[in-house]
Amino acid sequence: MKKPIGITMGDPCGIGPEIIARVFADGLPEQAVVIGDAKVMERAVRALNLALQVQPIASVDNALPDSGLIAVLNVSHLPDDLPIGQVDARAGRASYDYVARAIDEALAGNIGAIVTAPINKEAMKQGGLHYPGHTEILAERTGTDKFAMMLANDELRVILVTIHVSLRDAIDLVTEDSVFRTIELAHRAGKAYGIASPRVAVAGLNPHAGENGMFGREDLDIIAPAISRAQDVGIDASGPWPGDTIFMRARRGEFDIVVAQYHDQGLIPVKYLGIDNSVNVTIGLPFIRTSVDHGTAFDIAGQGKADHSSLRYAFDQALLLNAF
Repeated sequence: MKKPIGITMGDPCGIGPEIIARVFADGLPEQAVVIGDAKVMERAVRALNLALQVQPIASVDNALPDSGLIAVLNVSHLPDDLPIGQVDARAGRASYDYVARAIDEALAGNIGAIVTAPINKEAMKQGGLHYPGHTEILAERTGTDKFAMMLANDELRVILVTIHVSLRDAIDLVTEDSVFRTIELAHRAGKAYGIASPRVAVAGLNPHAGENGMFGREDLDIIAPAISRAQDVGIDASGPWPGDTIFMRARRGEFDIVVAQYHDQGLIPVKYLGIDNSVNVTIGLPFIRTSVDHGTAFDIAGQGKADHSSLRYAFDQALLLNAF
């Protein structure tokens, strides 16, 4: 890549700093810069006793491609006594600032992609910021109105029609337009992975995809027409398929990507396969963004127990998606 990948530090009180430090210690195939707080990164490096130096930088151009350095675009100046493993408003605000700066750098063409460490929604709320997650921040700051969250690993790719809303609200948000838009984004995601004609399978909303109207008409009246619209514009879409078998069929190779109607329908199958090699990808943005498939893990933060496999997988997936 011509430009480095930007890794946001996530919540400074969580495991973000330490998993980033471990990823750098293992070595990365391409240059990366951390967007966060240099002092917090230094604390993580010391705690893990790693042979790395932290290099605070004022701009991405100042980063040196040295394997023994962690270049940190210094966005915050948090106090030395910031607690680890606790919800803190200052950390919540800082975690938002890291993402906002990364977005600006990506839009300016200074970084080739964004990889995000986990944020804590409660900490952000205490910091005066009310966002359900990264996806909504990214969409708002880039002015993107057609976007979706995709979770992927080596066996499944799943994209969601609805994301961080209650199940009761999610049902109302499953409309012909929202399903059609997600199918379009699923097709785009498959293309981003280098698949010439992605096979998009659409999950039903109701048990057995409604059983021809016996268990609800949403699959007949909303989802099926959206699939027909997608087929009319040349997308290889099929369904609605029963939610209890569609993921198994995708793992077997029948489909390239699955459209799930609501959060848990889609994420449980992916996370059941393990979070070590899973990645969260925001589809529809003007740049590549991948993320770990786990949270801030306050219960183990600062103890040196955090597994950095998901972050490395997210980094590698960002490189892969940039290759096409």
